[in-house]
Amino acid sequence: MRLALFDLDNTLLAGDSDFEWAQFLIEKGVLDREVYEARNRKFYEDYRAGTLDIHEFLAFQLKPLSRHSRRQLDLWHAEFMEKKVRPMMLDAARNLIENHREDLCAIITATNSFVTGPIAAEFGIDHLLATEPEEMNGEFTGNTDGTPCFREGKVERLKNWLASRGEKLEHFEASWFYSDSLNDLPLLEKVSHPVAVDPDPTLKSHAQKMGWPVISLRFPL
Repeated sequence: MRLALFDLDNTLLAGDSDFEWAQFLIEKGVLDREVYEARNRKFYEDYRAGTLDIHEFLAFQLKPLSRHSRRQLDLWHAEFMEKKVRPMMLDAARNLIENHREDLCAIITATNSFVTGPIAAEFGIDHLLATEPEEMNGEFTGNTDGTPCFREGKVERLKNWLASRGEKLEHFEASWFYSDSLNDLPLLEKVSHPVAVDPDPTLKSHAQKMGWPVISLRFPL
């Protein structure tokens, strides 16, 4: 059996669903623009620079989920998918996933599962490893449940998921991880076939040094 892992934001998507979800809520008037927009952009810049404090960010990102009913959040998310997400879904990304259709496929992302679950389903990928927002009686509390799926946390979450299936990464005859971000270096270094996808400058430099493939889904040949 072979394993194919896909980062989501700025890899399969031509943009960042986490950032765009907050922007969507600002545009809807759900979040105060003056309070939230500058912080949202600062957290995104920190992520791109590899300096993000994941716990501080999650406190910022998950708190709005606790202020509204799950029914209302689901209605907003359906609109978010139509207005923000589907325009970011790349045809080349769909083709890449299709090339791995015979393999065990999973999206592994730092973005929370409420935001990313419907996106993974739209891509036709059954398995999603994401940061989990804590729930109580079907509603979000604003806290995180378990290890954030970020940097070394992705390695931990993958290990635990495979263990739940009675598998280990080294048991696969081949494993791929497609990512754009320097934050994913810990997991990229674990698979047999790391692939840099439209990478940030740090990841691109590292990939070239290591002889990893560097590909583009936004501007495919």
